[in-house]
Amino acid sequence: MADDPVRKRLGANARREEIIRVTLELAAEQGVDDVTTQAMARAMGLTQGAVFRHFPSKDAIWLAVMEWVRDRLMPVLERAAAQGRDPLDALQRMFFAHIDFISRYPAIPRVLVSEHLHGRSTALRQLVTGIMLGYEAKIAGLLTDAQAQGLARPDLDTHAAATLYIGMIQGLVLQTSILRGRRTLAAEAARTFPVFLQAVRPSTTHGATP
Repeated sequence: MADDPVRKRLGANARREEIIRVTLELAAEQGVDDVTTQAMARAMGLTQGAVFRHFPSKDAIWLAVMEWVRDRLMPVLERAAAQGRDPLDALQRMFFAHIDFISRYPAIPRVLVSEHLHGRSTALRQLVTGIMLGYEAKIAGLLTDAQAQGLARPDLDTHAAATLYIGMIQGLVLQTSILRGRRTLAAEAARTFPVFLQAVRPSTTHGATP
């Protein structure tokens, strides 16, 4: 093959990243459970042996995939939140940054919720759990800050609202995946997030003095 010499010159880190990216692409195309190391190797023009020179097992590949996602997604969310004018604006910026990230890597939600993968790898399950709990704590913290500034209802259960926030993203991904071609993730996110904001903001009493 014309590009084989170029592939062979890739360093170990570059090859590992290529394997991770190809794994995500295959998961988006055919689902997490159907991705095989043979398919990974074929997509890169390599042998399975070449893949296993960089990862000792298929589970190790999936663990590296999730670490790759964590190391890229979380800084994106932190930067988005840092640009917020206030805690609710920070939450909104995080939400749409997350939606944009998923649009670029649509396999990520499938990896996060794959019972097949989590059942096979305790390390992967623990990693995903840590990511989810950290993300939930970040959202709940911003909602607590919003309460302190009078931007969110004082009776709001911030942890329940954080769970709902994450659930919105997962639900939108599922919906747009099923209704592929009829609804887009970005458009549905734009319709949905204002409803969340309305639910967490303080209610206005009719006739009250501003």
